[in-house]
Amino acid sequence: MRFMFAAFALVLGASPSAAATCESLGALSLPDAEITGAATVAAGAFTPPNARGGSPAASSAYASLPAFCRVTATLRPTSDSDIRIEVWLRSAGWNGKFQAVGNGGWAGTIPYGSLAGAVAAGYAAAATDTGHQGNTAAFAAGHPEKIVDMGYRAVHEMTVQAKALVAAYYGHPPALAVWNGCSQGGRQGITEAVRYPADFDAVVAGAPAVNWMRLHAGRVALNQAINASPAGAIPRETYSLIHAAALNVCDGLDGVKDGVIENPRACAFDPQVLECRAGEHGPCLTAAQVESARAHYAPVRHPATGELVMPGLERGSELSWATLGGPQPIDNALEALKYVVFEDASYDWRRFNLAADLARFDAADNGVLASADPNLKPFFERGGKLLIYHGWSDPQVVPGNTVEFFTRAVDAAGRDAVGASIQLYMVPGMNHCQGGAGTDRFNPVAAIEAWIAGGKAPTRITASRVENGAVVRTRPLCPYGEVARWDGTGSTNDAASFACVPAGDR
Repeated sequence: MRFMFAAFALVLGASPSAAATCESLGALSLPDAEITGAATVAAGAFTPPNARGGSPAASSAYASLPAFCRVTATLRPTSDSDIRIEVWLRSAGWNGKFQAVGNGGWAGTIPYGSLAGAVAAGYAAAATDTGHQGNTAAFAAGHPEKIVDMGYRAVHEMTVQAKALVAAYYGHPPALAVWNGCSQGGRQGITEAVRYPADFDAVVAGAPAVNWMRLHAGRVALNQAINASPAGAIPRETYSLIHAAALNVCDGLDGVKDGVIENPRACAFDPQVLECRAGEHGPCLTAAQVESARAHYAPVRHPATGELVMPGLERGSELSWATLGGPQPIDNALEALKYVVFEDASYDWRRFNLAADLARFDAADNGVLASADPNLKPFFERGGKLLIYHGWSDPQVVPGNTVEFFTRAVDAAGRDAVGASIQLYMVPGMNHCQGGAGTDRFNPVAAIEAWIAGGKAPTRITASRVENGAVVRTRPLCPYGEVARWDGTGSTNDAASFACVPAGDR
């Protein structure tokens, strides 16, 4: 048992075996924390604060929630901290485990949908807004402690206090602590494992935005290259032309033509095949547009040293190129420029110069938000498991960034860690965390729990594609270095007809 009972009893002033009522949690005294609410929510009665409409799926998820104890608190580990957290505790049917869920973008909100999903699955759950409100970096200028809260402290403090509340409510600590997050949430999970290896037994990190500050620099530099001249701008309606050409070259490499490139790293598609011939006016690309298309795929490197700043997008991502290749850089990167790096809300991104300003990105953050440290050995030595997944067609957090981090983490821990402590699963055709033409529905938390129970990372994870509420296709997600290949006889819509085999990269 990793969590010391005596410590919880000391903090809470209660005997380890005594469970508390929901309302009594409001009177608990926790370090640097103010509990602002503790009340039972009846089954199906929860409505997110300030909810405006929402998808039918989200409304259904809340409607099907069981009764739970909802605890809200504000944490103030520093004089400039204002970290809001929520801890949800099932009134009945608790599976004995704790799941913390991550944020997206610049955070600033409680991810209620993720909380609901965790509680519906049987867990006690927790989430935080990371210490500010609103999905913007405007909080950062002049507030270094708030940047630290956003970078890692808020999640750690939330985890400590949430575990104490779980132990108080149920009379004993959770048997397992799991982190589950994608994008910003993926970065948060890996940061937790690196900085606080005792916080979680298992971390699920989807599309992790590690190396975050350099990703922002790379995004701005890529956008500048793509929009270097009006002649090179690619109209959004032309993306489908490029995508179809890429599929024509690479879709069938896995033995099946299904609108998905299984292994983009084995795809040699060059957009020059679409260049307009003399006198041709379309559908085709001008020479300048061909270079812009190539720039999407190319890594961003420091102009003077050649140092890798950000890998390029992958073949198969073309339909979503507007994310990084639109008229201006993605908002998340602009926020970093304005409020973290230059501390100037009026900063014009056109002034950014990668060669001159990259060092300023590094210095302004000083490793707080970057999360680039690959040393996970202390986490692994405690028995911790890290399951990473990423969509090959992600147009926002480039997939190569995760592959590069995984490679460095394995180098730091040793090859024996692969499959025992860390594993990466790439998802063909999936966009950022979900969506796209691939099989984007799967349960990574169930996969990591099976890993813990069996001692080895899954050799395949079955994923589904759902259309109009029905599963139309399943595929195996293979450990990195392997790809799914059709057996030549079974249904091409059935994962059982595919084997995970060694991949061949270009």
